[in-house]
Amino acid sequence: MAKHSFFVTGTDTGVGKTLVSATLLHAAAEAGLRTLAMKPIASGCETTPDGLRNEDALALQAAMTESLPYDQVNPIALEPAIAPHIAAQQAGRQLTAQRLVGLCRGLQMRSADLMLIEGAGGWRVPLNDRETYARVPQELGVPVILVVPLQLGCISHALLSVEAIHRDGLKVAGWVANRISPEPMSMEPENLDYLKSHMPAPLLGELPWQEEPDARALAKCIHLQNLIEI
Repeated sequence: MAKHSFFVTGTDTGVGKTLVSATLLHAAAEAGLRTLAMKPIASGCETTPDGLRNEDALALQAAMTESLPYDQVNPIALEPAIAPHIAAQQAGRQLTAQRLVGLCRGLQMRSADLMLIEGAGGWRVPLNDRETYARVPQELGVPVILVVPLQLGCISHALLSVEAIHRDGLKVAGWVANRISPEPMSMEPENLDYLKSHMPAPLLGELPWQEEPDARALAKCIHLQNLIEI
């Protein structure tokens, strides 16, 4: 059974959840840990001879140490690059937290030191008319890793996300600052200092901008000991 499981979310979509997840996986591997990861729902999949495939899920599959078939890494693959609940409706499928929890628990039964579950979008992404994706980590009872992009508005978005996570009864295990643009945000050091002093969780790393992201190379930016004992 996986010793440590975490749910990876972001303050919004497009903030680098997959890059951060892959970087954490590489950092753990370099520390001698066995790793697993999954992206239960992925929209924006491409049709291939092997079926629908998602770039983010493939990146996780490549970054983990344990071998998994694609269908276990990304059990729900949706073609349109739109909100998952809408993509599922268009495909005639129904997303439920119960099913996703079951899929995650199935993978948690495998032996590993670290398992990451990557969400979709931000904390309140809908699954259906009644549930949001937040219900999945709630039911699993796993701590959360928050990805914060260093851009205008990140302080408010980060603190509001943390408040929502805490309100849902979960712990924020740590956060990662991710530079998603080649141009630094205005007053970046001051904004980062504010986040460091006001986020109620340890900073796991600051990722620099890379035109061609290399999660393996970025592993050196991660302070894994701030997340788990190694």
